[in-house]
Amino acid sequence: MAFDFIGSELAQQQSKARYRRRTCISELSGRYLVVAGQTYLNFSSNDYLGLNNDPLVNQALQEGVDRFGLCATGSSLITGYHYAHQALEEQICQWLNKPRCLLLSSGFAANLAVMQALGQDGCQLWLDKLSHASLIDGALGSKASMGRFLHNDTAQLSRKLARKLAQGDPANNLIVSEGVFSMDGDQAQVAKLSSIAKQYAAWLYLDDAHSIGVIGDRGQGSSSVADVDIVMATFGKAIATSGAFIACQSQVADYLVNFSRHYIYSTAISPAMAWATRQSIALIQKQQWRRDKIKELSAHFKKQLAPEIELIATESSIHALLIGDERSALKMSEKLKEKGIWLTAIRPPTVPVNKSRLRVTICASHEREDIDLLASCINQLV
Repeated sequence: MAFDFIGSELAQQQSKARYRRRTCISELSGRYLVVAGQTYLNFSSNDYLGLNNDPLVNQALQEGVDRFGLCATGSSLITGYHYAHQALEEQICQWLNKPRCLLLSSGFAANLAVMQALGQDGCQLWLDKLSHASLIDGALGSKASMGRFLHNDTAQLSRKLARKLAQGDPANNLIVSEGVFSMDGDQAQVAKLSSIAKQYAAWLYLDDAHSIGVIGDRGQGSSSVADVDIVMATFGKAIATSGAFIACQSQVADYLVNFSRHYIYSTAISPAMAWATRQSIALIQKQQWRRDKIKELSAHFKKQLAPEIELIATESSIHALLIGDERSALKMSEKLKEKGIWLTAIRPPTVPVNKSRLRVTICASHEREDIDLLASCINQLV
């Protein structure tokens, strides 16, 4: 039978407790979500700053629809590049102190776009071991050589680059990492990576999807820590809209416009969404209280947990509660649902085998009593 591997591989997923199903969310409002008529306190959201459904952002979206329409109606190089896109790009350039910015449909597409466009023959891509799947796929799909360095091991990265330099290898080196790692929540050593890049005449590329809005005194993400050659970040997390951007030097932007297939052949993001994103970023820059509240609630969460509970150290919104095997993580997730808490189990291949976890995200929309309830339930279950 044709494609008979489909059934066997799905059966194997089920036997390993790695089978995935979608869940339809019927309502989503701030701290809560509704599934099949049941309301849950949501600790699996990437709406870190609590900006989803903000009235000012919603109003800007409606203004954008009225002014530009909902759809871009074309790729950015045909008729899809609207004033709303230009205004958003200029705002991001000022925010991150970068000369140019390009908008793409998603973070996954943006990472593929850069890895495959820059990853030409004679290039070397150096990826942190815990880099996102989109970065790995982009690197593997490029013409460049790909190397890995142990997670946040800047000493090993430096040795690898020094070895290549000693061999007289003229490769164009691109160091690739996440600003905040999506599954562990720990932060890259951005200043050290930037220093290494300069030392070895390399470039630094950071996926700032989980840093933007949350890190920095104006939410600039990793750009507030050190100079980063190319920054990618998504709008669908802390910024609470949709799409992604790449911020870089002018010549790099021109190169991507001319040679990135993902940029050239994709319909531009909704201009109305771009207009709403401008409002969201304006709020992020002004409302420091949102970042302060995440820090306050995160510190409270750690204090409320029983001492034997293992959390990966983090300064971000993401708190990884390590469970171990897949079945135990699923069971604990289901037990929390029974108590009215939505907290998804993260399993291989997203994380390593025996590193299944509950990925707690603490958002500015949460309240202190929410944290108390979550910690109390976790303590009882563990």
